[in-house]
Amino acid sequence: MLTDWPGPDGDPMPTPRFLTLDDVAEILAVSWSQAYALVRRKELIAIQIGGRGQWRVEVDELERFIQQKYAEARAGTVAEASSVTDPAGSQAAPAPAEADATDSRHLRA
Repeated sequence: MLTDWPGPDGDPMPTPRFLTLDDVAEILAVSWSQAYALVRRKELIAIQIGGRGQWRVEVDELERFIQQKYAEARAGTVAEASSVTDPAGSQAAPAPAEADATDSRHLRA
């Protein structure tokens, strides 16, 4: 769970209720554009505040989003590169990282 953040003196401050997209991007270790795309796709619920429409994400909402992503990963519902099909409907070849470890193309001399 998201917890206290360090304050100016190094002591923990109470977690703010709302985060900016910059904060969200930093917490998720993604770019601002990726955080904004999550909001646009409504995967991450955010509100716009003020005349300039600044996006804010509630800390509890970000925690819900993270827990949902973990649940999807556990259930295997997250799209994987190896299960992508081409337009004709045939299964794509596995990604290089998923190739058989004995495949000589992936062995280093």
